[in-house]
Amino acid sequence: MKKDTIDFLAILGVDTRYVSLYHNYIFINNLKFSRFSRKRVEIFLAKFPHWNVIRSKIFQKMCIRASRSLSQSLNPGEKILVLKDDTCADLILYLILEPYTRKYGIEIIYEKDLGFTNEYRANSIALSITLDQEVGKLINQLFNGEKIKLSSMETEKEGTKIIYPLINIPDSWIESWAQNNNLTCATISKDDISQDLLEFLEQYVPDVRENMLKTAIYLRETGKFIE
Repeated sequence: MKKDTIDFLAILGVDTRYVSLYHNYIFINNLKFSRFSRKRVEIFLAKFPHWNVIRSKIFQKMCIRASRSLSQSLNPGEKILVLKDDTCADLILYLILEPYTRKYGIEIIYEKDLGFTNEYRANSIALSITLDQEVGKLINQLFNGEKIKLSSMETEKEGTKIIYPLINIPDSWIESWAQNNNLTCATISKDDISQDLLEFLEQYVPDVRENMLKTAIYLRETGKFIE
């Protein structure tokens, strides 16, 4: 069914490298490049009435942010292991990666609790750590007087590359997207102290999460205050 859908979209002139397919949903991740106009949506739904085509500005923003890191971390034809945990971040992670099966020819292995030693011999494992989770960990380390050690510093384990497609995506974008589309997925667990501080700071500091992460990355690159 998925192949029939993709083939028909191609006939319509839709570039399927810029749409994400999931069950009976199609999420447009770049409206301009996908060329999935309202007229084409109308023609598509006439043939596949059980499908839903979703246009979401928030989803497109998340895909753009993720693409910046994926363009540097993905290789054509890779097997990518995604650990299924039924959270909204997990779902977004899959949807962001799905078009790369056509764009880069990657293979997504979507399983539960396989860990790093798995029978599929994946080239990479994609973790669904978000911007809030990474910055929240950073804040707790500062409060506890610890050296900074970002989760995203771990780029390999037991010979398997680790990638972080959601590392620049705030939790609020994911939660808003899920609510707007009435999707059933678990919310991302949060540390109350770091979350309260971030909510306070963002009233006065634009892009506080992004700036804190950039600072931590700079310190990591210069070797200062980083394990």
